[in-house]
Amino acid sequence: MSTLLLHHPTYLDHLTPVGHPERPDRVRAIDRILEHERFQALEREAAPIGRREDIARAHPMSYIDMLHNLAPDEGLARIDADTTLSPGSWEAILRGVGGACQAVEEVMTGKVTNAFSASRPPGHHAEKDRAMGFCFFNNVAVAARYAQHVHGAERVAIVDFDVHHGNGTQDIFWDDPTVMYCSTHQMPLYPGSGAANETGSANTIVNVPLAAGDGGPIFMEAVETAILPRLDAFAPDLVIISAGFDAHMRDPLGSLNLVEADFAWATKSLMDVADKHCNGRVVSVLEGGYDLEGLARSTAAHVLTLMTG
Repeated sequence: MSTLLLHHPTYLDHLTPVGHPERPDRVRAIDRILEHERFQALEREAAPIGRREDIARAHPMSYIDMLHNLAPDEGLARIDADTTLSPGSWEAILRGVGGACQAVEEVMTGKVTNAFSASRPPGHHAEKDRAMGFCFFNNVAVAARYAQHVHGAERVAIVDFDVHHGNGTQDIFWDDPTVMYCSTHQMPLYPGSGAANETGSANTIVNVPLAAGDGGPIFMEAVETAILPRLDAFAPDLVIISAGFDAHMRDPLGSLNLVEADFAWATKSLMDVADKHCNGRVVSVLEGGYDLEGLARSTAAHVLTLMTG
């Protein structure tokens, strides 16, 4: 089993206002922990610049152009109360897309078994034509479309265990029977979507809301009863993980009580689905996680599980 880590120093150049939780220190914390000797077997590559034609499979070209034009030469450009662009943001955003697509490329061609793209900013709140919630392009959506259009994947499953619902991913695939989106998330919480009755026009949206205070046992039960059977029936050609670690008990933006072992369990469970249906093909893309220690430890548990099964 081989695991690819995709990363790039320009992820540090996406700057946010002082005190903003989605800050460069997030990737610094991940970098430090993944330098440990336990991770020396990781294959490491620089995330390439994402291509406009790949992004345009999930977002209108007019939206891509609008975001590019909003990127400032100096200072910060505010998209909404939570979401800002800095002079270094555009390249970081493009490399987030590029890293996700490169992960798919190497997994689908069998060069590696699975891959983790440690990118920022995150992406799962980005709707077809709207940036929000720290997100600009929806990295996992672009990656799913890349797998379908470039590698002929007929069915792609996206599983999201971020504490916040991935409204953007749901928006993009609401009418698509070829992509299954499954999410556990705290509710009520930003962005307010993700009720269990939101199932999409093709019944391929699976939302499993959790309550504030819920911990590992309830999370595991939710995944085992509501998500894994649906994934098994869907029989995906690729499993993509929206790997948000802000459901960790230390995180300041949510009130779930997951710990590192819960993320490792979820990772292994999704690897088992991939082993059964698609030769182990798993691509994971970083989403949230805003307590630096919780983020680093959870990422380590996730990546170590990808490496060792």
